[in-house]
Amino acid sequence: MQTATATTRTTCPYCGVGCGVLATREESGAIGIKGDPLHPANFGRLCSKGSALGETVDLEGRLLQPKMFGEEAGWDEALGLVASRFSDAVRQHGPDSVAFYVSGQFLTEDYYVANKLMKGFIGSANIDTNSRLCMSSSVAGHVRAFGSDTVPGTYEDLELADLVILTGSNLAWCHPVLYQRLIAAKTERPEMKIVVIDPRRTMTADIADMHLAIRPDGDVALFLGLLGFLADSANLDHDYIERHTSGFAMAVAAARQLSIDELTRKTGLDAQQLEAFYTLFVATQKTVTCYSQGVNQSSSGTDKVNAIINCHLATGRIGKPGMGPFSLTGQPNAMGGREVGGLANMLAAHMSITSDEDKDRVARFWGAPRIASKPGLKAVDLFQAVADGRIKAIWIMATNPVVSMPDADAVKAAIKACPFVVVSDVTQTDTSRHAHVFLPSLGWGEKSGTVTNSERRISRQRSFLPIPGQARADWWQLTEVGRRMGFEAAFPYNSPDEIFAEHAALSAFENDGTRDFDIGAFAQIDGQAYDALPPVQWPQPQSGPGGTERFFGNGGFFHADRKARFIAVEAGNVERPASAFPLVLNTGRIRDQWHTMTRTGKSARLAAHIAEPFAEIHPFDAKAIGIESADLVELESPYGKVIVRASVTDRQARGNIFVPMHWNDNFAARARIDSLVAPLVDPFSGQPALKSSAIAARKFAVAHYGFAVSLAKPESIDLPYWAMAKAQGGWRVEFAGNDVADWTEWARAKFGIPAGIEPLGYHDGQSGDYRLAFFDEGKLLAALFTARKPVAVARSWMIEQLSCDHADLSKRFSIIAGRPGDRSADRGAIVCSCFSVGLNQIVAAVRSGCGSVEAVGATTNAGTNCGSCRAEIRGIIDGCNAVAAE
Repeated sequence: MQTATATTRTTCPYCGVGCGVLATREESGAIGIKGDPLHPANFGRLCSKGSALGETVDLEGRLLQPKMFGEEAGWDEALGLVASRFSDAVRQHGPDSVAFYVSGQFLTEDYYVANKLMKGFIGSANIDTNSRLCMSSSVAGHVRAFGSDTVPGTYEDLELADLVILTGSNLAWCHPVLYQRLIAAKTERPEMKIVVIDPRRTMTADIADMHLAIRPDGDVALFLGLLGFLADSANLDHDYIERHTSGFAMAVAAARQLSIDELTRKTGLDAQQLEAFYTLFVATQKTVTCYSQGVNQSSSGTDKVNAIINCHLATGRIGKPGMGPFSLTGQPNAMGGREVGGLANMLAAHMSITSDEDKDRVARFWGAPRIASKPGLKAVDLFQAVADGRIKAIWIMATNPVVSMPDADAVKAAIKACPFVVVSDVTQTDTSRHAHVFLPSLGWGEKSGTVTNSERRISRQRSFLPIPGQARADWWQLTEVGRRMGFEAAFPYNSPDEIFAEHAALSAFENDGTRDFDIGAFAQIDGQAYDALPPVQWPQPQSGPGGTERFFGNGGFFHADRKARFIAVEAGNVERPASAFPLVLNTGRIRDQWHTMTRTGKSARLAAHIAEPFAEIHPFDAKAIGIESADLVELESPYGKVIVRASVTDRQARGNIFVPMHWNDNFAARARIDSLVAPLVDPFSGQPALKSSAIAARKFAVAHYGFAVSLAKPESIDLPYWAMAKAQGGWRVEFAGNDVADWTEWARAKFGIPAGIEPLGYHDGQSGDYRLAFFDEGKLLAALFTARKPVAVARSWMIEQLSCDHADLSKRFSIIAGRPGDRSADRGAIVCSCFSVGLNQIVAAVRSGCGSVEAVGATTNAGTNCGSCRAEIRGIIDGCNAVAAE
C-alpha cells in the first residue's frame, strides 16, 4: 500500500473566500487535496474547483525556460534585456512610457515588490491589476464613505444575520464555500431570510425567500428608494447618524427625488415587490448586504456601492455582529493587492497617491529616489495608451488581458503593436503569444507567500512541489530587474519572508491609528515564524487569540474628522435607445471554471459539467431570432462577434443574454466574450461595465453539427465553431460547420490516427449522419459523430469508453450507436462534478423514492461536498415530480 509522504497547509488560489487546503504528496506522484478543518474561512469545506486542485498541477503545457523573441534564453540574458529596455524607455520618453499590468493571482509579496519598483524607483504609477476588473468600484465606494478602503464585514456576519441580502452575487457558483456556510446557518435557523437581487434567476436564487429580478444597473435606484423609505418611515439610527456621519440630509434629499413610478421603471420591479423588500429591511435589525461583480462591474458601480453603504449608515447597521455592507472579492489576493497599493490610484499600506504627506512618508520609508507624483493609468486607459504609443514597454504578469479585458480584440492589437512586451506566466496564453520576452513563473504548489481574503484574513500559500525547470517566483523576477536597473540597495530580498516583514513595517510606519491597515506586529518576523504563520485577521484582537476588532461599530472612520460620509448619488438612466444592438449582454463565471481556464482547463472533472461556451437566452428572445436550445448563436456588438451554443431558459430575463467569460482561443474557435464588451468604465473607479453591453443575436446556420472523443488532443480544427475540453483519458470536442468532403480523412488528420487503422462506422446518405470509430486492437483512439442537427450522443458514456477495453466486437457496435446497450450504464450529463454524478443517476434515485436533495445525496453522494449543484438537483427532483403528476 502506498502511503502519504507529506501534507502541507496552504490556501486555495481561486476566489476571495481564501479557503485553507491540505495538500498531500503521495508516493505515486498524485496530489491529494482536502479542506483544512482548522482554517476559519472554510472549516474543511471546499468547492468543486478547490477539490480538483490536484488535477491542475501537472507540467503539461508549462513553459519552463525564459524565451526571447521565441528562442530559449538564460535568465541573466532575459532579465538584462528587460531591465535595459525599460531603462531606455524611461530615459528617452519618461517614466510614464512604461507600465506593469499585474494580477489578483499574485501573492502579496509579488505585489509589494512590483508596486515598489514601479511607483518608488521607476517613478510612475502605471501599475494596474486585473483586480481593477472585479473590485475597484468597491474600493472607490469605501474610500468615499469611510475615508479608507476598509471592508468592515466578516464571514461570521453571514451566519449571525437575520437577513442576508445578496445583490449582484451568484454565491452558489462564485463563492461556493460561503454559500455552504449560509445554507448551514439557514438550516439551523429557518427564520433567517435571504434576498437575492439579480436579473438572472441564478442557482443562488433557489435558496432565496425573495428574488428581485432587477433591471441591469437598477441597483442605485433600488437602494435610493430604500434610503427614502427608511427616512419616511422614521426607521433611522439618529444617534449614530449624528455622532459618526455627515452628509445625511443631502443623501436623503437625493433619494426622495425618485417617485414610485420612477423607481418601478428604473428597477423593473413592481410597487409590491419594492414595498416587501423595504419593509423586510426595516423590520430586520441584523442585516448584511453582500455584493459582488453585479454591483462592481458597472459604469455606475461606485454609486451602487455608496447607495448600499448609505442604508447601513442610516440605520447604524455596520461594525456589529450580523450587520454591515460586505464586498465579496473575486480573486484570491485582490485584498492583498489593495494592501500594497497594487492599483494605479493607490499607494502602499492603504495610503493615498494624491496625498503629499503619504507620498513623502512612503518615499522616506523606501528611500525612493522619485516617488510617483500622480495616479497612473487604470486598466482600460492603460491598454489604450499601449495602443496609441504612449506606452513603449509593458510587463504583464499572471494575467491574460487578451481574453479578460473589455474590447479584447483592441487590447490584442495593442499588445501586438507594442515595441516591447514582457509576459510572466506559467503557461502559454492568448497574451503570452505576443510577448517579446517570456519569463516562466512558479505555479500554485510551487510558490510561497501570503494572500488576504475578503474578510481581511491573511493566510499562507506554502510550496509543496519542487520547482520545475527554470521557473522562478514573480517577486524574484522583479527583484532581479530592479537590481539591474540600478536599484540594488532597495531590492535586497532573498526570500518572501523578508518582503512580508518590510510590508508589515510600512503598514505601521507613522501610523498611530490614523490608517486602518496596520500589521506592524509582524515587522520583525523571521523565516521560521513566517513558515508557521497561522491565518490572521487584521486588525489584531486586543485580548486573546481567535477574535478580531470590528471596524466602525462605534464610528472611528478614517476621514480627518473620523466621521463617515453619506454620498448623494443619482439613479441615472437605465433606458436603452433603440438600435441595431437591442439585447443586453451580461458576462460572468460558471461553477467549475476559473478566469481564462489556464488552470481549471487542465481538469477533466471540471470540464464534465459544462464543456463548451454557451449563451443563456429567454424563450421569448430565442423564438424571436428563430433558435432552439443547442443551436448555435452568433452574438455581435460594435466591437466584435462570437459564436456559442444556445441555452434557452426562463432563468434568464427577457432582453438579456448571459455568456461566461472563461473560454479562450485555446479551447474554442470564437468565444472570447469580452471582445464584445465596450470599454465603458465607472468614472470614479475606472472599473469596466462588463455586465451590460449592447449586442445583437442571430442563429448561426451550419450544414452539420458534430461531437468527437479522442485519446490525442485535436489539432487545428478548421471549422467556424469548435470547443474542446479535457476528458478522462483524452479529449472531447464539439464542432459545427459546412460539409467536409471526407470525414474519415478529416478525423485522421485532426485526431492523429496512424496510417493503416481503418474506421468502423457508417454513413446515412438520407440524413447525412456519419458515425466513425478508430480502434487499435482493443483501444478506442477516436470516435466521431456528425448530423444535420445537434448530435444526440450519450456524451459522458462515450468519454468513458476512451479508458475501456473494446476487444469484443459487440462493444464496438455500441460505440457506433453512441450509447450503451444497457441504458443504466449511462450516467448522463454530469451534475455533481465533485463525485462525477450524472443526470440519469439522479433521476434514477428520485424514481426510487428519493424525494429531497438530502436523500439524493445519501444515495448518490451528489451535492454532499461543495453543495454547488444542490439547486440543480432540486430542479431535477421538481421536474421528475411534475412528470409523475401529469
